[in-house]
Amino acid sequence: MGTIQAIRGTRDILPEEVTYWQTVEATARQILNDAAYREIRTPIFEQTELFERGIGEATDVVGKEMYTFADRGDRSITLRPEGTAGVVRSFVERKLFGAGNVQRLWYTGPMFRYERPQAGRQRQFHQIGVEVLGSGDPRADVEVIAIATDIFRALGLQNLRLDLNSVGNSEDRDRYRRVLIDYLTPYKAELDADSQERLDRNPLRILDSKDPRTQEIVADAPSILEYLGDASKAHFDRACQLLTDLDIPYQLNPRLVRGLDYYTHTAFEIISDDLGAQATVCGGGRYDGLVEQLGGPSTPAVGWAIGLERLILLLQQLHDLQTPPLDFYVVSRGTLAESQALGLARGLRHNGFSVELDLSGSAFGKQFKRADRSGAVACLVLGESEAAAETVNLKWLATGEQETIAQVDLRSMASQLRHQLQKHRSDQSPTVKSSASSV
Repeated sequence: MGTIQAIRGTRDILPEEVTYWQTVEATARQILNDAAYREIRTPIFEQTELFERGIGEATDVVGKEMYTFADRGDRSITLRPEGTAGVVRSFVERKLFGAGNVQRLWYTGPMFRYERPQAGRQRQFHQIGVEVLGSGDPRADVEVIAIATDIFRALGLQNLRLDLNSVGNSEDRDRYRRVLIDYLTPYKAELDADSQERLDRNPLRILDSKDPRTQEIVADAPSILEYLGDASKAHFDRACQLLTDLDIPYQLNPRLVRGLDYYTHTAFEIISDDLGAQATVCGGGRYDGLVEQLGGPSTPAVGWAIGLERLILLLQQLHDLQTPPLDFYVVSRGTLAESQALGLARGLRHNGFSVELDLSGSAFGKQFKRADRSGAVACLVLGESEAAAETVNLKWLATGEQETIAQVDLRSMASQLRHQLQKHRSDQSPTVKSSASSV
């Protein structure tokens, strides 16, 4: 029998890469906590109807990309293709609107879309997202953009740009939709096949086509910004001014419409110039009608999602992160010594040290080689003689200095050990360009 391999479009995140993920997650969590956002965790599968109603049946996500199946109760179930619909479903079902105040929520986890796998795009992918429910103020739009910007800046990312547009309200879009159809109809035969299908069903999505000829055609299309009503224009102008006040640069992109039907008013993307085709690392906007559409009260809302796979690709280009070096590697041989080593390692961990215990039972020479490869700052050695005397031999791996310490004293000298670890760690040759703590 052959080996079983991961399903196409999924990938293992191995230990050497996990450090990047942990850095991103810790950075985002801190910034979001500081901004009073609370984490929410929703199921990874929902009733299919949630996404059909929430995202829109005419979208590519619903029409082509969802993982949908019938469960044993013959219910139609879908693995979530995005996070907003599930958060809004929870907001409505759990009556979070009953508090009467603005709900600032964030989430992270896997999403699922049947797409062609490539760098930065997988069929199981991961996002961090935020949702602000209960405020129609343009300040909410700018707050979420500012938080995304702060996360990227804290990670040291550069060469990012903010594209901004307004898709107005339903009346604005209906008015613009008719104008856009009139403009595109004479070019129908020259449009790509997907755009021809969208012309009557969802013409705004044609603006987002990646087909070169279609892009040439829509380059001269009328701008939706010319068809905004007074209220929509005032909202967008205020958001633009607030971004300027915060010194967050942006560029207007009237062809930015996003791929989901629930968007209203402000739409935006944060794009990297270092990722090739899959360049969008954060996308979002306002969705003032979605809560009501899913059975809740009329509730304005705005949010975004960051694609973690793409963000990790950028971070790997900029930083060479590795797991912080171990404090101690514990070597032991002999029944009593191995028993004492187990307790010694546990005691040091309880005092806040990182400790790896060699479990091989092999000869000291082989264990010492593993200690050198481990990257630990110091090696603790217990043999039969140390076990009998209840001592431990402490060896600083960078300098070769050694000392013998009573085990009972080792457990009580945590402060002194930390000082020595810091000194000897600086003696080790640097192995990374940047550490997680410096990002």
